[in-house]
Formats: sequence, structure tokens, C-alpha cells
Amino acid sequence: MPTIDVHQHLWPEPLLAALARRRRPPMIFRRGDGWTLRMHGEGEWPVDPRDHDPDRRAALLDAHDVDRALVALSCPLGIEALPADEAAPLLEAYHAGVAELPARFGAWAAVGLAEPDPDALAGLLDRGFVGACVTADALGEPSAVIALAPVLALLERRGAPLFVHPGPSPYTLLAERPVGAPAWWPAMTRYVASMNAAWHAFAVAGRPAHPGLRVCFAMLAGLAPLQRERLVARGGDPATDPLTFVDTSSYGARAIDATIRELGVDALVHGSDVPVVPGREPALGDAVRAALRDRNPARLLSTATEDVFA
Repeated sequence: MPTIDVHQHLWPEPLLAALARRRRPPMIFRRGDGWTLRMHGEGEWPVDPRDHDPDRRAALLDAHDVDRALVALSCPLGIEALPADEAAPLLEAYHAGVAELPARFGAWAAVGLAEPDPDALAGLLDRGFVGACVTADALGEPSAVIALAPVLALLERRGAPLFVHPGPSPYTLLAERPVGAPAWWPAMTRYVASMNAAWHAFAVAGRPAHPGLRVCFAMLAGLAPLQRERLVARGGDPATDPLTFVDTSSYGARAIDATIRELGVDALVHGSDVPVVPGREPALGDAVRAALRDRNPARLLSTATEDVFA
């Protein structure tokens, strides 16, 4: 059984070129000897195109003992939340570029949120994308989950999973980082809160409407599973959902172990978030390692894995 990393980011050359042509966020531009990324609400960050070189990344898979990796569009860029006419060329560049990656890489399709198009998503699934990545802000309350029902229903019918990743909706795209807040502020506040909200919104509105949909939440769903005692105290239903998974991105052994104690090991999958953060291996033993890297990703992806990595 292959080892799988369900959460990486790789910007293919067509997407980098499209971002370089833009004159407002999200955009990349030359500064000195390197490149800089400018995003809404995130400020500016250095970008090293070598981090997105497919050959270099394939070598990194070997170094991390990963056979196959799934890449997603970086949702905090805000591409999916742009007006449809702005989002379209960037989404097309991403999808065209990742479709040409070496066979060791599969990809999550990106969904434009201003005008979600199930037919376009169906075409991407036909081309071999494993499922769809949707931003957490777009699923952050029950009514938002209901509004995306056509997209979720398509995934359910096709047996393709949903991947929930921190990122804005069209309504939160222009939110700015508070004055004086350090660079890590959004990752430690907005990302965590939005993943927590999406986890609970899906449980309330998504799972009853889509009982067969497999879904994976990035970054341990912002540690939402650890709030189960509080959920019970406030009258919520803490039932474990066998089709809902969380990936381990950004967290280490203590948080992963605590989440296993709440959800059971079968709910967790390995997601590294490379190259945003270095790939890390929690020291939780061979049995947990096998579950997170082999057995559980195969259950999350089901037959989609065979289609993409044949």
C-alpha cells in the first residue's frame, strides 16, 4: 500500500506566470534578487520558485518516504474568492498546470466561490482530479454549507472527497490583518477559528444532507475535535463520523495524540502542508504511522486514488 501525503501545495508554471501578470492581490512580483507574494489580509511573503519545481519536490517525497502526494491550490491566496472573471484565468492556469505534473502527484480541484459550477467540477473529476478543495470560510456556517449543496452533492454522487482548507470566501476576502499584529497572526487566529466553524457547520448541515460524502479537514480542523466536552455541555451531538477525516498539517505529536484520543486513529491522515511548513513526522509509533500514511488515506480517497495514480 503506498504512503500518501494528502496536503501539499505546488504552484505550476502557468499559475506563477498568471500571478506575475496581476497588478493587485493575489500577485507575485520581482523584488531585488527574488520574488514576493502579496495577498489580501496576509501582507507580503518571499516566494522561492524552486519550492514549486516538480523534480525538486519529487526528490523531497523520497526524502520524506512518501510515495504519492496530493496538491491543492493555496486557499489563503484568495483566488477562489475573487469575482468570477478574475478567478477564471487563475483557476484555469492552476488546473492546467497540475494536470501535467508527474504521476506521483495528484491534485485537488479548486472551486470558484463567486459562481460555483458543478458542471465544471465534474469535468475536472473526469480529468483525474481526486476531489475538490473548498475554503473553510465558504463552509463556516450551516447556511453556507447549504448554499454549496450542488457542489457537495456532485462530489457525493461521484464518490470523490471534499478537502476543507483555511481560506476566504467572497465575503471575507478583504479582511485585513489587525494593525500591529505579527505575520503569524492569521494562521493562529482566523485560520483556526474558520476551521473550527467549518467542522461544526458540516456536522450540523453537511452530514445530514450528504451522508455518503467523504470529507477531510486540514490542520486537525483547527482542533475542533478537542472541543467535544464543551460541545456536549452546550447540548451538541459529539457522535463520531466514520466518513470525516482530519489531516495532521501544522501540528506535532501532542496535538495529534490528543485528537486520536477523541476521534480514534482511523480519522487521521497524513498532511504535511509542504512547502508552507517543513514536512514533519510525529513520533507516535509504527502503527500510527502506517494508519496515517497508508490505511486511512486509502479510505479517504477510495477508488479516486487508483484513478489518479494508475
